Amino acid sequence: MVNALFFIYSWFLFAPLMLAATLLFGLLCFLLMPFLGPRRVARLTAVPWSRLGLMLSGVQVRLHGTEHLDPKQSYVIVANHLSQYDIWVLYGHLDKDFRWVMKHELRKVPVIGFSCALLGHIFIDRRDSRAAMASLETAKARLVDGTSILFFPEGTRSRDGELRPFKKGAFRMAQDLGLPLLPVTLTGTREVLPPDTLRLHPGPVALTVHAPVTVDGDDEAALEAALGRCRSAIAGVATEGCLELT
Repeated sequence: MVNALFFIYSWFLFAPLMLAATLLFGLLCFLLMPFLGPRRVARLTAVPWSRLGLMLSGVQVRLHGTEHLDPKQSYVIVANHLSQYDIWVLYGHLDKDFRWVMKHELRKVPVIGFSCALLGHIFIDRRDSRAAMASLETAKARLVDGTSILFFPEGTRSRDGELRPFKKGAFRMAQDLGLPLLPVTLTGTREVLPPDTLRLHPGPVALTVHAPVTVDGDDEAALEAALGRCRSAIAGVATEGCLELT
């Protein structure tokens, strides 16, 4: 009975409310951008939009390890990817200005794609490696005064919840720029919105921030070592996610 009522709520209240909120915050983003920088506009639009979506979904976010965040430090953030809800959790509760590296196809999503472009997020066309590299080169200039960049190094959502192999792009950027990596683990978001379904399941999720990892050297071995340390940190919580949510 409870599941049936929440299903009705999801389609007849949550969906229309979030559609209206998306249009409202998208318009606000467009109107404010000429007067305020991306950082302030994101705090006034994307952050409350994300928190509203989580609240209306019945999702409670539990934070761990936020003492590892330095507000003045720019990072290359690497996080596991389980669900479309990952972005709401990160945007709403990772207290950090960041630019998200996302698939080029998302630029075509009405309102959201346009707003992300205004806020300076990075669209990557995986079919065109030269254009992808040019996009990342442009992003480097934005990583100042605590502004960070966020990668999902698995490249796509995990369908089964298992951590996939990491691609090297994020780690190479950290190496090239001399920036610390910030590993982040998300747990519980796959249960809120499982793959290949639009049926929501309210419940707790956790966001765990790990100690920063530096790339100690300019060779491939140093890059691989940093990748391994980040993946081990993320996997250590991801495989024990049930403990983080209790």
